Amino acid sequence: MNASSLSLIVALLPVAVTFADARRPNILVAISDDQSWVNASAYGDPAVSTPAFDRVARSGALFTQAFSPTPGCSPTRAAFLTGRHSWMIEHAGTHASSFPRSYATWPDLLEASGYSVGATGKLWGPGNWEASGWERNPAGPAWAGRELTPPAEGISRADYSANFADFLEGRPKDQPFAFWYGASEPHRSFDPGVGLRSGKRLQDVVVPPFLPDTPEVRSDLLDYLFEIEWFDQHLGKMLEALHEAGEFENTLVIVTSDNGMAFPRAKANCYEYGVHMPLAMMWPSRMPGDRVIDDLIGFVDITATILDVAGVAHRSERYPLAGRSFKDVLLSNDQGIVDPSRDAVYVARERHSSSRFNSLGYPQRAIRTHEHLYIRNLAPERWPAGAPRKYGTGIYATSDDVLSRSLGPMHGGYHDIDDCPTLRYLIAHHDDPSVARYLHLAVDKRPAEELYDIRRDPGCLENLAADPDFAAVLVQLRGRLVRYLEQTGDLRIAGNGDIWETYPRYSPLRWFPTPEWALESPESVPRQDWLEDRRPR
Repeated sequence: MNASSLSLIVALLPVAVTFADARRPNILVAISDDQSWVNASAYGDPAVSTPAFDRVARSGALFTQAFSPTPGCSPTRAAFLTGRHSWMIEHAGTHASSFPRSYATWPDLLEASGYSVGATGKLWGPGNWEASGWERNPAGPAWAGRELTPPAEGISRADYSANFADFLEGRPKDQPFAFWYGASEPHRSFDPGVGLRSGKRLQDVVVPPFLPDTPEVRSDLLDYLFEIEWFDQHLGKMLEALHEAGEFENTLVIVTSDNGMAFPRAKANCYEYGVHMPLAMMWPSRMPGDRVIDDLIGFVDITATILDVAGVAHRSERYPLAGRSFKDVLLSNDQGIVDPSRDAVYVARERHSSSRFNSLGYPQRAIRTHEHLYIRNLAPERWPAGAPRKYGTGIYATSDDVLSRSLGPMHGGYHDIDDCPTLRYLIAHHDDPSVARYLHLAVDKRPAEELYDIRRDPGCLENLAADPDFAAVLVQLRGRLVRYLEQTGDLRIAGNGDIWETYPRYSPLRWFPTPEWALESPESVPRQDWLEDRRPR
């Protein structure tokens, strides 16, 4: 970043650097791509081994109630980088859009205060940061010179840990540093069967309650866990590099993910498996170790904590931080619920894929407390996973359909769900009553309000919104969510929410060849029909 850019940041977002500590900590942020909170060995998953994540948790703290701001990667990363909820950052709050230059990121602010910053792997994206005048990715300057031969298809060629080692070697030794490690794993696609080939066992898999327990699904889950372990291996090498550089003790290490597992009813959903994240943090010179913390933590709180421990006071009235630093929780000797005032987090989503006509989104807002998850679906007339594709027999794709023959395996048009063996299994067995319920859970239209008792029902299967026994809880959470959204300027609540449908989408649209019988005008089919996003533009 050049001097003029730094001056612009300081002018737009005044910062004050405080030096209460003799030496400001380094910061290493490690973010996997599409990992739900349960899938780390520190949380008790018997089918995955994450020794590096577990080491961070033992050296510091394991957080059991951490939540991403959205169930999608691009808006989550933007909210985390800016410290503002997704509805507070315009284009950057939806998937695959742009990132307004007026919102500085914590790497910018730390660099302006004297930190050396770098990044490797998946940074902010997908989207177009150049469209808003950024000179580099909002996550920081990329270190991408090292590559390797990946152990399986679907895994990035980036040698994340070697790139971090290069950064450590090349940084100014008299400056603290902040580094962003963004893996592309365990984002799909996976190498089919790689989990089994690596020695993992079907019987060890814990199948989420919203998926059928079949060998096909278990194998797909093993492939997902294999990629989590790849992310963890590079994290382990980075921890060793910190030791070798003499920086281990004074580095705040933050390990998490951006959103939940890429399976039906998880990623791109505001349910537990879509937004409940793994989180381990350590700062060996300052944090007591081997603690389990149950405070509700949002990513905007992590942003505020990063700035706090770095001694950067953010003073912008126009772009206020939405989160609250939990540095006091980190440095405390306590565990469990350390700060009882942290009793809620807030989650949202707009567009994910281009799965609806004109790339319409599926707007949701949610509040999560220790006991309940309340979701407000703001366009319940839309299909939550994208409209079903109406062709062949019924509404589901079949292997002998004309389009499937020309394109290979397809997944029925539900493009808010990543194409995968599990979704294809649900579609192929849609007429089997024992399987159909899982498909309907993932793709059917949903009511305007959903309420779940997450302690009893972490799979979010039983909607209690119409249960009279939970009427008081429903009213209380509905009111609390609306008040918070009003206080933080959510345009969906203010009545200007349609602006979200106008933000351009920069990721490539998937264009499928269409048989002549399907070439109708957009006006001749319902907005939620299968043609909704199949026309090029």
